[in-house]
Amino acid sequence: MKLLTTLLLPLILFIMAGCTSLNKHPIYNNEGYAVSGYDVVAYFTDNKAVKGDRQFQIEYQGTQWLFASQQHQQLFEQSPERYIPQYGGYCAYAMSSGFVVSSDPLAFTVFEDKLYLNYSLSVRENWLENKGPFIKEADEYWLKKHK
Repeated sequence: MKLLTTLLLPLILFIMAGCTSLNKHPIYNNEGYAVSGYDVVAYFTDNKAVKGDRQFQIEYQGTQWLFASQQHQQLFEQSPERYIPQYGGYCAYAMSSGFVVSSDPLAFTVFEDKLYLNYSLSVRENWLENKGPFIKEADEYWLKKHK
């Protein structure tokens, strides 16, 4: 019963949070910025979520990206695909079940040099317990939606 509750509760949250279309929004954009204005480079260099500064802002793939420093902005400009979160920044756990759901920039994981975001810290904990299969399933769904 506990396993069922553990798996069912995040699913209900995803449905209640509302899904979106990848066709309209291939990069999760909240408050006008990718990753809610957090610096995607900092996840790799500082291993923490760091809010970006409007002083260090660029547009990439039709979305505004903020960075904490000019150095981070330059790193992103040199190799944006390295830093963009998997699945456009949508929740990795939800993506593994075929849902396109928002994410919390504090619920992150850098795994095998890729950034994954989740809907919440509790969803992230569930995702971490079995991330290998979840990543495989999410990759398949993401590729299907981007053909």
